[in-house]
Amino acid sequence: MSWLLFLLFLVPAWAFAGLACARLCRAAVRATASPAAEMRAEARRELTLYEAAFLSGGPRRVADLTLVSMARAGRLLLAHTGWATVVDPEGRDDMERSVIGAIGPGGQERIAPVRAAAAAAGTVRSLAERLAAAGLAVPDAGRAGVAGAIQQVKAAALAVVALGVAALLLHPEEEGGAAPVVAWFALPLVLTLGSLAIARIEIHPYTRWASPAGQRLLGALDPGTGRSERELLTAVAVRGVHALPDAGLRAAFAHGKPGTGTAHQGQ
Repeated sequence: MSWLLFLLFLVPAWAFAGLACARLCRAAVRATASPAAEMRAEARRELTLYEAAFLSGGPRRVADLTLVSMARAGRLLLAHTGWATVVDPEGRDDMERSVIGAIGPGGQERIAPVRAAAAAAGTVRSLAERLAAAGLAVPDAGRAGVAGAIQQVKAAALAVVALGVAALLLHPEEEGGAAPVVAWFALPLVLTLGSLAIARIEIHPYTRWASPAGQRLLGALDPGTGRSERELLTAVAVRGVHALPDAGLRAAFAHGKPGTGTAHQGQ
């Protein structure tokens, strides 16, 4: 195989690998909070339950926490059959009012669409913006940029392998065997795979909801034994509805799985 033909495969392999890895580096830098934001984040000493829920599990976790809080306070009935029924139509805060609005004027709705509507409410978006401005949450653009860059690096690695295989198939045996071809294509492959490995260790936190500063504040939260109401809601905020000791409430969020215990009845 002539050098010209060899370069027709090698140059695109290096281009794909280099551009993808460069994009991943830029995305990681943009996802990292600025020094000023880090200083604002470090000034915070504790999180509200809604903030902890968002940083732990995003908008859906905030909606779940609100539903659990209202159900535990008797302002909402969550049936194991997967229905939510309003008991007290006066929400205590904007998030509770979003849940009541999602249920609708009939006062009863399936839990799944209520969770989805509450998670997409403007109240949650405002919460996300405040946390991002405080340096505690990763902005949507930063999280999406990192995820897209990682996918591009994976695609580049596959492209390098495909181009290397094509070069091997066209390489004459009398020109030194396959070793030189493998060696040249191994370099961009190592670059892409190494970048993915580093991303898994160093950049992976930025694909989550909390920034490093937000993760440190989450780590300081202690739900304790979960016996008090505050401890139970903290556990739900940090770990999700699986932390609920009430089998009936867990079944409500699982859309009424049979054999999970008794709960409030819904239609």
